Amino acid sequence: QVQLVESGGGLVQAGDSLRLSCAASGRTFNNYIMGWFLQAPGKEREFVASIRGTDGTSYYADSVKGRFTISRDTAKNTIYLQMNSLKPEDTAVYYCAADLLPPNWLLLPPSWGTRPQLYDYWGQGTRVTVSS
Repeated sequence: QVQLVESGGGLVQAGDSLRLSCAASGRTFNNYIMGWFLQAPGKEREFVASIRGTDGTSYYADSVKGRFTISRDTAKNTIYLQMNSLKPEDTAVYYCAADLLPPNWLLLPPSWGTRPQLYDYWGQGTRVTVSS
């Protein structure tokens, strides 16, 4: 059974940094796409970043480009989201998600993993609050 467990959220001030972790278990995720999404109160879940387990290709929402970095540690089956220069508008619950890549993954654009409906597996979320 696939399990995703996020950690690393907290309360920080604007301009600070946080690193979120997502520990995955239940199978090897080399053929999966892993994503980070956020959900602010009263809003829909939004894409933040994704990384393909097959080749490490990453993709970011425009709002976080240059500030956030997604990475993976395949030995630990863990992905990370390094968040720098945090802004109050980054305040949300952050979710880790995973989905099996299709056989034609090489033909897919890096932006393919931006829809939350694509993902079958989700963590419970970790809250990030950025004060001004």
